[in-house]
Amino acid sequence: MNKIIFCKKCLYSNLHPLGLTFDEKGVCSGCNFHNEKNTLDWSKRLTDIEKLVKPYRSKKNNYDCIVPVTGSNDSYYTLHVVKNVLKLHPLVVSYNNYFNTPLGIKNLSNLRIKFDVDIIFRNTNPLSVKKIVKTTLRKIGSVYWHSIAGQTVLPVQTAVNYKIPLIFWGAHEGMEQVGMFSHLNNIEMTRRYRKDHHLMGLEAEDLISHDDTLSEDEIFQYIYPSDEKINSIGIRGLYLGNYFRWDPKKQHEQMIKRYDYKTSNFNRTFDNYDYTSCYVYMDLHDKIKLYKHGFSKVTDHACREIRHQRISRNEALKLVKKYELKNIKFLKLFCNWLGIKEDGINFALNQFRNKKHWKETSPNTWKFKGLSTLMKLEKNDKKIRKYVFINNSSLNLGQNDNYVTFGKGFDNQ
Repeated sequence: MNKIIFCKKCLYSNLHPLGLTFDEKGVCSGCNFHNEKNTLDWSKRLTDIEKLVKPYRSKKNNYDCIVPVTGSNDSYYTLHVVKNVLKLHPLVVSYNNYFNTPLGIKNLSNLRIKFDVDIIFRNTNPLSVKKIVKTTLRKIGSVYWHSIAGQTVLPVQTAVNYKIPLIFWGAHEGMEQVGMFSHLNNIEMTRRYRKDHHLMGLEAEDLISHDDTLSEDEIFQYIYPSDEKINSIGIRGLYLGNYFRWDPKKQHEQMIKRYDYKTSNFNRTFDNYDYTSCYVYMDLHDKIKLYKHGFSKVTDHACREIRHQRISRNEALKLVKKYELKNIKFLKLFCNWLGIKEDGINFALNQFRNKKHWKETSPNTWKFKGLSTLMKLEKNDKKIRKYVFINNSSLNLGQNDNYVTFGKGFDNQ
């Protein structure tokens, strides 16, 4: 096993799946990239994007661009910037992953009303979705592949079908976490990044094999348009994080105040704002991340907050140790939806435990030896400062927990 190196400022290590580099002071590329935010002229960056989008403005009051949303994460802020700052007329698209929380449906309905936009929903045949989930669970240990694939392909397919060449995304994950690119690179959406990182190297076509029951009819809605079609229309996807100083906590709190965005506590992180639309992402999907990589989403949240100078490295490590091994709450919901037993999924997922981070001490009993266990807390800093995330709702809105399916952007049990 190669030596594990930790950043001197944040909690990331050289084992980060997106790849990290370190400078001579032991500071990671993600932290150094973040510091670039403090040196850029953001008013000039705004001027740059205003010039960039000018040729795409419709002269006939048609749609200028496409904005994908889920109802949580950066959906509100992205749409706010596109419509109210850039003054564009977006067509909004939303992929239904069938893991919807009642709160997510409420936020999505509220988004449509408050922003007064047209939304195209993609409701893929749920039987096909379940077959895909079983395949990706078996092949790559993922229960969330279909959701990422659907969310990233639907905007491009819609751009082709409607001949709308401009797509807007929020921040680039590889930039924000590990400093994969500079803001000044003006990186745009690419098929390769989607496959290599979002889809874990597995395109929809790769799901079909001689040892599987999936057919092309069941995966066609996840197939990325050809380069020929994309180039003929001139489709490009812009990341707003290149042009606006990205700060998810601050942005969410603006959206709470301005548009009544609803939030919820989570069992496995201190951040109440992200992924409120989904029962799986911060639950089973997050547990799988810990199995594979030795860290979970709470580490991502903690590193982000260190970089924004809202907490110290020691406070961040305390938060990680507090949350990362918390039990998941919604495994039964997932198993009932997929039609499998809890013992079955636990057996399947144990095959993907990274032996660098887990040791089986006896049959089906595992000891965690992940990345946080290799970092020591400072003894003279015992308390975590009061650190406020607004909690103004709950995932289930006071109902029984259940996946919500929907058709037209409102509750439809």
